[in-house]
Amino acid sequence: MAIGPGKYDDVCTVAREMADAQLVTVIVMGGNKGGGFSVQTTLYGFQLLAMLPAMLRQVADEIERGMPQT
Repeated sequence: MAIGPGKYDDVCTVAREMADAQLVTVIVMGGNKGGGFSVQTTLYGFQLLAMLPAMLRQVADEIERGMPQT
């Protein structure tokens, strides 16, 4: 993950400000700038950044559990 603005940093900013959040992750597939992601954290949210990989794994597991069986 690079430090600095991602291609969807503007969307991430809107979400962070609207949610008054310390950390926001935006994942985009098929967007107008292609696929990608952006992560923003406040000065006090860096501890949350260390927890992000585990949270993303949990989200992925929940998505997989919710998928219809083929």
